[in-house]
Amino acid sequence: MPARPTWKGYLKISLVNIPIKVFPATDAGATLSFNQLHGECQTRIQQKRWCPHCEREVPNTDIVKGYEFEKGRYVIVDEEDVEKVRVESTRVINLEKFTDDTAIDPIYLERPYYLAPDGPVAREAFAVIREGMKGKAGIGKVALYGREYLVKVQPREQGLVMYTLRHASEIRSMKAIDELTDMPATVKPEEVKLARQVIGTFEGDVDFQSYRDDYQVGLREIIDAKIEGREIVAQEIEAPPKVVNLMDALRKSLDTISSTKKKSAAAVARMPAPQKKRAGARG
Repeated sequence: MPARPTWKGYLKISLVNIPIKVFPATDAGATLSFNQLHGECQTRIQQKRWCPHCEREVPNTDIVKGYEFEKGRYVIVDEEDVEKVRVESTRVINLEKFTDDTAIDPIYLERPYYLAPDGPVAREAFAVIREGMKGKAGIGKVALYGREYLVKVQPREQGLVMYTLRHASEIRSMKAIDELTDMPATVKPEEVKLARQVIGTFEGDVDFQSYRDDYQVGLREIIDAKIEGREIVAQEIEAPPKVVNLMDALRKSLDTISSTKKKSAAAVARMPAPQKKRAGARG
């Protein structure tokens, strides 16, 4: 099924305005979800909106939004009030600042979206801006889901990717983590050297297609087994051994990796070489 846009508007850089559509870059439907049931009869639980003052259920048509400005006192904000908030970002993503595409600390990144041109006329301008932004990221704002987000926009494949960003006030300082206050000021160089050797043996390109969510797969197996009336026995998970001596643990890691690589190389060497086809032989 084709992706559906969640926002339409304009991408603005200086005096250039390009009609665009914004699409979610992630698929929430890929994760298993559960419903809440009454354990006794397995009936799905209903979430009712209940007014304790009137002691009755309230229909959606009678529900309004209220902001508590004092304890127990609210001011009502309706849709007409919301419409009066006319900030530029409700219709325009104005990129006001540019930086290197790797300059933003990943801790600020929140949710990714794809940007695409809205209509044939916008395609050429969109393609030009995408090419002109290679290696760069634009910073701007957009209003989504009832609030304004700071965003980072950068080229990706045939389009642009936009990340909503957390504000600096939302990032908690690591100084608030008590367990990090007494970290050692110095470490042993020989241990660091061994650690780098161990880490270096695992270096390589990361292929995200090769990874899967084993937890979701396991849940699916349990669900299928319950539907079919089968019983699944949980596998025993061994607790990782405690590190008593770091140097010993690092040396054993290197020995294990070296031994594994030698076995793999020997297995490849024992494999029969592929036979060449004789000239004129039918394939």
